[in-house]
Amino acid sequence: MAPMDAAVDAAPERAFAAAVEGAEPRRVTILGSTGSIGCNTIDLIARHPGAFEVEALTAQTSVERLAEQARAVGAKRAVIGDPALYGELEEALAASGTAAAAGPEALVEAAAVPADFVMAGIVGAAGLRPTLAAAERGAVIGLANKECLVCAGALMLAEVERGGATLLPVDSEHNAIYQVFDFERAGSVEKIVLTASGGPFREASAETMANATPEQAVAHPNWDMGAKISVDSATMMNKGLEMIEAFHLFPVAAEQIEVLVHPQSVIHSMVAYVDGSVLAQLGTPDMRTPIAYSLAWPARMPAPSPRLDLAELGHLTFEPPDFERFPALRLAREALDAGGSVPIVLNAANEVAVGGFLARRIGFLEIARTVERCLERTEQRAVARLDDVYDIDAAARELAGRLLDGAN
Repeated sequence: MAPMDAAVDAAPERAFAAAVEGAEPRRVTILGSTGSIGCNTIDLIARHPGAFEVEALTAQTSVERLAEQARAVGAKRAVIGDPALYGELEEALAASGTAAAAGPEALVEAAAVPADFVMAGIVGAAGLRPTLAAAERGAVIGLANKECLVCAGALMLAEVERGGATLLPVDSEHNAIYQVFDFERAGSVEKIVLTASGGPFREASAETMANATPEQAVAHPNWDMGAKISVDSATMMNKGLEMIEAFHLFPVAAEQIEVLVHPQSVIHSMVAYVDGSVLAQLGTPDMRTPIAYSLAWPARMPAPSPRLDLAELGHLTFEPPDFERFPALRLAREALDAGGSVPIVLNAANEVAVGGFLARRIGFLEIARTVERCLERTEQRAVARLDDVYDIDAAARELAGRLLDGAN
């Protein structure tokens, strides 16, 4: 969680408090509340008592933190994904007034609870069904799960449209584009530009990257993220996955999506228009800004993010991405162009390879090589339903696992 070292001006606080006074609290469910996105969402809710009412919180295994959060915000329901931990959660919530539940079906049920806003922050394929359940009942969804669009973009968007749901991207890059994209005149958009910090190895030699340790790879220069996402930033696979997400989130063609390396992470992304105008959203690198935008949408709420001081910063720099040194970007672009099952294989193989690297089974450069080998050995398939996604994902993970073990 980002440090609470920046005071929010009293006037905006009072204005937001006045806006919600007398109004019904916004009912919120947080899927994946113990992760980075979930913790930051809890932080914002706790700062505005009376503005939000927490319907449900979910986590996979972090019982102690989940129970602590549920007590802190008075959640009506807390769900742990691992059924074996139900007893432990129930005991931790004794006399709290929060109901306990466990298991994959309980996660889906939590998403189906009639909350106004659902933060979809469950990492991995486990987040697909709960997020789809929220879309089916027409919720406003803060989407922080990459797999929903990378692996099941067409299915997800069809469910959003059918259920009358609203999809608000929480990733800082997509949230930035959402804020400056003219959806009513999408034809006037020339391109969208996803900015990337370049990660910890932006200027590193191939030799340095070949010998990189997990500790070095997760040491992101600007953002405080989990280990898997930090490694994805180091390989730049995260930016590749974001290209695929952007294709589904915004009405643009694949060739209208570009990546630009911006080491300061101040410009979070840009939209270029046909008249030469370029609109950008700027801010300090603090995930509470895009979370606050989504949580209060269509209003805005005060957030404690450090304020941007361009004069103090002095300069902003940019450079094109290096597709040779960071082949994950190329693989993701190829997966976007291919469509169908290919992005699912890309994502699954990458998760397995990153896990292998974090476990010190393979080197850093072997992550992208493993993904590429997996893509080469997998045939394109149609994706018509959610079970297809799970089948393709499972097969890709099994193949990637065998590749890590050295099997042909």
